[in-house]
Amino acid sequence: MRKPLPADMFDELCPSSLLPMRFGDKWAPLVICCLEGGPRRFSELRVPLWRVTPKVLTQSLRSLERSGFVIRHAGQAMVEYELTPLGRSLLGPIAVARDWAQEHWDELLDAREAYDAGLTGSVAGRKE
Repeated sequence: MRKPLPADMFDELCPSSLLPMRFGDKWAPLVICCLEGGPRRFSELRVPLWRVTPKVLTQSLRSLERSGFVIRHAGQAMVEYELTPLGRSLLGPIAVARDWAQEHWDELLDAREAYDAGLTGSVAGRKE
């Protein structure tokens, strides 16, 4: 039996929300991370991805399937999603990007706060 995915796998303070690049849509890297341990049912993916509506999660899974990152296994009783070898090849780059975001977490948050406050010149290193 597979270990369940933790509900707080991607909490609101998760560095993945600050990734400077995207693999597919906004949620694709999170879906890919959820599938790292093996095939998962849609309902299993919904646990850590509770902020994603079912419709958007379905769209993300279809997009990942279309791009060759995920394969959909439809059995009589259930449907599971699994990473393809191409999808698995993204785990390394996603981990590097996640580590980078975690390392620069404070800088990223400061930049966003400054931008929202209208102070982009001083944070971005540009002279006004």
